[in-house]
Amino acid sequence: MAAPVPVHPVTVHRAGVRAVDPLTLYAILRLRVDVFVVEQACAYPELDGRDVEPDAELFWVSDGPDVLATLRLLHDADGALRIGRVATAATARSRGVAAQLMRAALGRCGEIDPAAPVVLDAQAHLAHWYARFGFAVAGDGFDEDGIPHVPMRRGPAG
Repeated sequence: MAAPVPVHPVTVHRAGVRAVDPLTLYAILRLRVDVFVVEQACAYPELDGRDVEPDAELFWVSDGPDVLATLRLLHDADGALRIGRVATAATARSRGVAAQLMRAALGRCGEIDPAAPVVLDAQAHLAHWYARFGFAVAGDGFDEDGIPHVPMRRGPAG
């Protein structure tokens, strides 16, 4: 019988881009490029300038020095809070780390503005996953870089 693989507790972190250690920021951005540009074969400008907006926050789950999953939280001009760039390393999928990250981000949304809606643009095949967190499809599907997406909305963050 094989020895069990040691399980290290994962940690959820949150910070504005200016407060993130440079090596951690590199790992976060590398994960996003690995997932969205390389794995999904979408040549697009992943670094879109929104990470450095004054109210933007990056969230990530780490296991030691490794970034396992990440997302960002933005403030839209209409008052909505926007979750985006949700990415999980291939080796960390189906381990619950992205769900842990989403719960942390939604908790933060409630702290920022409990009355604000939370929105995201989900890859269509993941809409059911986001529905677990109270999101519902809120408009027509659309194509983004060759991948079907749907806009989703969650009522007040509280």
